[in-house]
Amino acid sequence: MTLKETVDQTDLAAAPPQQETLGLTPGQAALKRARHHLGLQLGLGMLLVMGVFALLAPWLAPHDPYLQNLSLRLLPPAWVDGGQWHYVLGTDHLGRDYLSRIIYGARISMMIGLGAATIGALIGVTLGIIAGYFGGWLDQAVNFLVTCQLAVPSLLLIMALVFVIGQSITVVIFVIGATHWVFYLVVTRAATLRIRELDFVAAAGAMGASKWQIAVKEILPNLVNQIMVIFTLEVAVAILNEATLSFLGLGVPSPIPSWGLMIAEGKTAMFFQPWLVILPGVALFVLVIAINLLGDGVRDVTVTNRRS
Repeated sequence: MTLKETVDQTDLAAAPPQQETLGLTPGQAALKRARHHLGLQLGLGMLLVMGVFALLAPWLAPHDPYLQNLSLRLLPPAWVDGGQWHYVLGTDHLGRDYLSRIIYGARISMMIGLGAATIGALIGVTLGIIAGYFGGWLDQAVNFLVTCQLAVPSLLLIMALVFVIGQSITVVIFVIGATHWVFYLVVTRAATLRIRELDFVAAAGAMGASKWQIAVKEILPNLVNQIMVIFTLEVAVAILNEATLSFLGLGVPSPIPSWGLMIAEGKTAMFFQPWLVILPGVALFVLVIAINLLGDGVRDVTVTNRRS
């Protein structure tokens, strides 16, 4: 989804309701559309399965993901000649069980994705509401921050910050989150500019509500749909950024199982043991696709189509 397409979603809620959802509350209409949205159901199902694996990793993983056994290094998957069913997906260059490390890698990726997207949402939504509702010099200051942020490639900035601060899961979460808030700001600012002109905002002001009360109690609740859509997309972006950093040696430090790190460790032997790269790559692909399907589905069922 491009920045323009993202911004265009901010005013879709003003479109007329679909014929089949007339007479229903917004929540009921969204649930009705969700029951017939295959992409949303598929993405949610895939994400729930991977979430269960991430949450129950200590019980589902057949081996300790950190346990090394050099006598069993680079075992192929069980269905390949030379493989063992005791190690279903084989072992890595240090003899660690690959299936266990992939399962624990799901936990790392989802934790970083959710954490970074949450931090980005807190920053972007706050600045977007301030810029859109208060306007004036505050809007100019926020636009200056956006210009500065967009002037520097985010990945290079993340790499530089992690290199200076040091590698850890906490640092990766905060650095990615602190550099991915522009989409939140653009969407919430555009929506706030529209919402602040509506009658219920003027009524709240006439009843004595302060500007901060109006921003928090009247405007913010009406931005939830847009924020949810951007949040799901940013979770996927954060996961890909973490994998990229780990692949380049600036993300999650070894021996913590990270799919990007596993791909980096397996790339030297990828022509002889291609599963070392293929398996974590497939896991990363499935997780990102599931999140994007969920995000597109949430957008479709919570925002009324213009053409109805």
